[in-house]
Amino acid sequence: MSKTWFITGSSRGFGRQFVEAAFSRGDKVAATARDTAALADLVTAYEDAVLPIALDVTDRGAVFAAVERAHAHFGRLDVVVNNAGYALFGMVEELSEEQIRDQFETNFFGTLWVTQAALPFLRAQGSGHIVQISSFGGVAPWPNMGGYHASKWALEGLTDTLAQEVAGSGIKVTLVEPNNFATDAAGPSGVHAQPLPAYDGVRAAVVAAFSGAPAGDPAAAGPALLKIVDAENPPLRVFFGSASLPVVSQVYAERLKTWNDWAEVSALAEGAQT
Repeated sequence: MSKTWFITGSSRGFGRQFVEAAFSRGDKVAATARDTAALADLVTAYEDAVLPIALDVTDRGAVFAAVERAHAHFGRLDVVVNNAGYALFGMVEELSEEQIRDQFETNFFGTLWVTQAALPFLRAQGSGHIVQISSFGGVAPWPNMGGYHASKWALEGLTDTLAQEVAGSGIKVTLVEPNNFATDAAGPSGVHAQPLPAYDGVRAAVVAAFSGAPAGDPAAAGPALLKIVDAENPPLRVFFGSASLPVVSQVYAERLKTWNDWAEVSALAEGAQT
């Protein structure tokens, strides 16, 4: 059975690949982008199967109108993919107020608005799948991307809560956590804070750590997402990229060790006698 999708950030990167994957098997897509001119070739290729919608996800009213329009046009929504977002680079001290607020407006609040707008339609259907594009950095952060990671950690907490709230309603929820992929996230799509010389050494260490790391093929992400949305019991969380699991396994082992090492203080904090 074909599915109807609502995908934000459809003009390039992962969003574009998700759209192409959906069309590859005859699905229908409401594809959003800030400028629908970037979607013109999709309209030419797929005609009535695509509904292009100009959308800035930071505009809550526009988001609700876009989701309602997509539902009215196709009659239902099966998969909602919150893909719109960008990367903010900079040490915590370097981030400007405008940069960090803009980061959250897109990566966190934009996703929240789409999710809120879609939920009434999915609940009425008793079915649907919300897919949030998070990040490996939403689980295991590294220096120079604190603002970006914070937006994804907020998204992770929101989505984990959402999954518990809609359990039993027929609505499925998945966080996709990509690792390093060959997109333009660090290029034209990224925002860079004004660097402070005090962090030059940390910055160099991060560059060295990631230097030579293999980058995943974004085109492979589309078929991978199809596997998830077609699964009877999809995961709440899934990595895109094989390098993440070993790193996160170590990170979580270290966290558990620290919590256990300081368990006595944890008990002391609630009034336990030592």
